[in-house]
Amino acid sequence: MTIFYHLTVISFSPIKTHIIQAISISILTTSMADSKSKRHAVVTGSNKGIGFAICKLLASKGIVVVLTARDEKRGLEAVDKLKLESGLSDHVFFHQLDVSNPASVSSLADFVKCQFGKLDILVNNAGVLGCIVDADGLRAAGMGKEQLNWSEISTTTCELTEECININYYGAKRMVDALIGLLQLSDSPRIVNVSSTAGKLAFFPDGWAKNVLSDAERLTEEKVDEVLKEFLKDFRQGSHGTKGWPASHSAYLVSKAALNAYTRILASKHPRFRINCVCPGFVMTDILHNTGFMTPEEGAEGPVSLSLLPDDGPSGRFFQGTKESSFLLNEDIFLPNGEKMMIPNFN
Repeated sequence: MTIFYHLTVISFSPIKTHIIQAISISILTTSMADSKSKRHAVVTGSNKGIGFAICKLLASKGIVVVLTARDEKRGLEAVDKLKLESGLSDHVFFHQLDVSNPASVSSLADFVKCQFGKLDILVNNAGVLGCIVDADGLRAAGMGKEQLNWSEISTTTCELTEECININYYGAKRMVDALIGLLQLSDSPRIVNVSSTAGKLAFFPDGWAKNVLSDAERLTEEKVDEVLKEFLKDFRQGSHGTKGWPASHSAYLVSKAALNAYTRILASKHPRFRINCVCPGFVMTDILHNTGFMTPEEGAEGPVSLSLLPDDGPSGRFFQGTKESSFLLNEDIFLPNGEKMMIPNFN
């Protein structure tokens, strides 16, 4: 558009103006065609860890990626790192994003609309743990190798619990609401919600919440909202451990179970999309003080494979890495040495 403006004010001759306008339209049409032929992705919470690895892998496959971060300085440093180390200058953009802030989400959506005109892939990766973990206690407990009681190594508050629900569930929902129109303009829209094995309903005591979230045919966004409101009420009252919720690490488990349910709802609403959730695995990231046994690059393989599904690929499913898994059952996960991974006790 800048080219069009400068060219049209050069001359007031009707003939010359006519010629210049034709040239300008040609330039704009070519630009729009180039943009339409490319695929574009947004990855939330991606200045480090799994999110950063997802951006790197998608960009290396020729996809134009918007790397996002709450902290602008850290986000720009991450983009510079990708450009310098990986030679991905033409495939990586940065935009500040706080998924808990509606104005920030709206600003990102405006950027994508103005810059690309559509969106092909949304990866909802941003997330928080919802508690404070004793790093030394976590390492000493042998996370993944020994059975541990999560309540012994973590503490939480109402503020951390509310933040966890707000970011892990409502943050992803805000992103979808803001970008769904741009995704609908894509020939192959994909939404990937980065979840966790901890969000499987096997970790929920039997009761009302588990019944609601496991009833795939009757799930609605309103029912998920009702579950989350009830959980937060019980948590504030200190009764969540006796009312059908996981006793420890409850905010994270509930937020991810809600995200899993939301994934099924979205997939049903948008049959043309491929919408799935994925546990990337036990990855060495800051969130668990680098106690994982997988690299961020290995953890990125599941989300990226779901971002690139063919049009007849699965939708509304849960994946453990690149393999389809269950929303309910806790299936065995194995360490690199072949030993079964020990899931913490959350009750």
